Amino acid sequence: MDDTVNYLIEAIEERRVTHVITANPIMIMSAVEDPKYSAMMRRADLIVPDGAGVVWAAKYVGQPVAERVTGFDLLHRLLHEGEKRRWKAYLLGTSQEIIEAAAEKLQLQYPQVKIVGYRNGFFGPDQDEEVIEEIRAAAPDLLFVARGADTQEPWIVKYKQRLGVPLIMGVGGSFDVVSGKLKRAPNIFQKLRLEWFYRLLQEPKRYKRMLVLPKFVVKVVRDKENVTKPRPTP
Repeated sequence: MDDTVNYLIEAIEERRVTHVITANPIMIMSAVEDPKYSAMMRRADLIVPDGAGVVWAAKYVGQPVAERVTGFDLLHRLLHEGEKRRWKAYLLGTSQEIIEAAAEKLQLQYPQVKIVGYRNGFFGPDQDEEVIEEIRAAAPDLLFVARGADTQEPWIVKYKQRLGVPLIMGVGGSFDVVSGKLKRAPNIFQKLRLEWFYRLLQEPKRYKRMLVLPKFVVKVVRDKENVTKPRPTP
């Protein structure tokens, strides 16, 4: 986490457009099954291991990562750094009610960060130009995006250069937690790597998305077996 934050501080101060993807098993399986999604993820500037499953998989295949870097915690770390540097932030996504509540709470929590704008995520391609111009006019240092899984990262990749924001990061359901609509998993669930289960208890309709998790585990195990399996002697 510290390495990520330090890297991003430098990028923001140098005004380098940096798109961060906080990867979880669902996103990785989308990339495995969809070449377009895979190509999109490869265009990101930084991918960090958000999901506990990603941390487990990296260790299982012998390429461990230092630690989990969750989007929720990274968002707060960047806003904390923004307090010292008077950064400006723009919030995009989710419903109008939730984004308004999240903006209000984050502004109270980080008063030295200027929330220069927010907008709900319910807009189509015909409104993209309007949204881009609105964000460009606000000139934020940080842009946090929370849209649907199929649109969030592809939208960022498509428009990140035109947006010109130094730090652009998809934050998934983080605004739901910030606003108070959902509770973050207690520490015991986090330590047991069961945040996904706690989220499912709060939002049972997510069960279809969660069906990808067993497929991810099987994919990781099989791929490792195929790599380590001794080749037959010719």
